[in-house]
Amino acid sequence: MNIRQKEQIRWGNLFFPFKDLTHQNIAAGLIAGIFVITGPTALILEASSNGNFDVTQTVLWVFAVYVFGGLFGIFLPLYYRIPITGGHTLTGVAFLATTTSQFSYHELLGAFIVSGILMLLIGVVGFFSKLIKIIPKEVISAMLAGMITKYMVDFIVSVNQLVTVGVISMATFFIFSKWKTKIPPVIAAIVIGFIVLFLSYPLDSADSALTMVLPQPHLPEFNLLSFISVSLPLALLILSNDTAVALGALEQNKYKVPVDKIVSSSGVFSIFASFFGGQSANIAGMATVICSDDEAGPKEKRYMGSVVAGILLLVFGIFAWKLVPFIQALPKEFIAIMVGFSLFGVFGNNLNQSFSRQSLKMSTTFAFIIALSGITIASISAPVWALLVGTLIARNIEK
Repeated sequence: MNIRQKEQIRWGNLFFPFKDLTHQNIAAGLIAGIFVITGPTALILEASSNGNFDVTQTVLWVFAVYVFGGLFGIFLPLYYRIPITGGHTLTGVAFLATTTSQFSYHELLGAFIVSGILMLLIGVVGFFSKLIKIIPKEVISAMLAGMITKYMVDFIVSVNQLVTVGVISMATFFIFSKWKTKIPPVIAAIVIGFIVLFLSYPLDSADSALTMVLPQPHLPEFNLLSFISVSLPLALLILSNDTAVALGALEQNKYKVPVDKIVSSSGVFSIFASFFGGQSANIAGMATVICSDDEAGPKEKRYMGSVVAGILLLVFGIFAWKLVPFIQALPKEFIAIMVGFSLFGVFGNNLNQSFSRQSLKMSTTFAFIIALSGITIASISAPVWALLVGTLIARNIEK
């Protein structure tokens, strides 16, 4: 079979894929899609609130990451017949929640675009594996753990303030963790929490009405400070915590992975998302893990799970104008609980990996403390300083 015939078959798969749908890949896709939607959306609302974004800007942010992330997760798996699941970066949004107050909306858009360009160039040049090795992964994990600690503390405080919802949600999380069912404990806890909230808490929906927001590109602003403080760490977080995790899962399940094309595609889709206010549209780490697992059915058909997840994200993004005001009407304590559950696994994994090597104890400790401190020096935020100081110590003192 020549190259032209292979391309014809590949493009044909874009339009006739439904024969590969199974109850297993549909279930995996729905779970992955819900996972990408729940916690990250709450984090976006917090980040936009910290940056004093108006409702329209917030809606466009949600629209951009889920529409373009959904399109990424529909097109790529159909083209490559691999469960390449689209979405956006959870850890990147957690990072942005600490920096949106330091830049204007248009400066952030410029930083998002540059971050996408960096990923595109890294994919085109084939520099991904070398870049990840420059900064020790333990230092990156320590920075993330320090940055996320605040959310985990707020999570516990909010459970204490919203006792009924918090306790029942936590009990659900522990039960599903113990039973090890196909439904992730995080999703079970958030869904049960929603139900208990609606039954026990009066929600004010008077201000939730919003006329349809038509998506439109916005003009970005570029400067060196936003490049250093936002673009570089955002691209690094996407590559290390989403791309690396997803590619590792695909390779573990013995797929032939087009690494550089996935990285460059993440850059292209992220650039488009940035013009509409979104920080990224890339391969999703944990969602790809879910869709590529044995539980998602026969290996050659698992790609349809990613397509199902992509369609779910696309629909959610299209109706963001209707859904965002509803989510904003939820109690802030419940939002904190949702964020806590969504970051729980990320926090535990990064905390564990941070101090997994005794030889890097000093660098990871400093990275953790600096990120936790939330300091800003020369208008550069704590996560960037955590990476810089941690890497310098690891390369020059603990070497």
